[in-house]
Amino acid sequence: MAEEEIKKVEEVATEAPAEAPAKTTKKAKKGKRLVQSGQVHIQATFNNTIISISDKSGEVLTASSAGANGFRGSKKGTAYAAGIAAEKAAEYAKKEHGLSSVDVYVKGIGLGRDSAIRAISTAGIRIDSITDTTPIAHGGCRPKGERKP
Repeated sequence: MAEEEIKKVEEVATEAPAEAPAKTTKKAKKGKRLVQSGQVHIQATFNNTIISISDKSGEVLTASSAGANGFRGSKKGTAYAAGIAAEKAAEYAKKEHGLSSVDVYVKGIGLGRDSAIRAISTAGIRIDSITDTTPIAHGGCRPKGERKP
């Protein structure tokens, strides 16, 4: 009789963990994507330069800016800061995602336009094309109302 009670206790002990609900709240980690060609978007303003590197569909792989690399104040708008930011972003994209060739899209009139492109080239990434997407002001539509004399 004692043996039967021991068996029952063992069965209950083995069944208890199986009944407990499994926690599935952890989010699955994204794997590294290998991308051969992509796009580099450079936004060069007077105050900062922002570089975003994405794949052909527009999903961002890495981004960097002069401010994120330790430059503060008026130094963020310099060509040197833009070159450092572009170099860091390009090295990360090449090392982590295997990026080898890019199309460059430049927007803005800041000092970092040319130096960011040079830094990407010296990082070992081939530049296929360079496109200027700076918006051009044209005065807008004719305003409603009478002409002023």
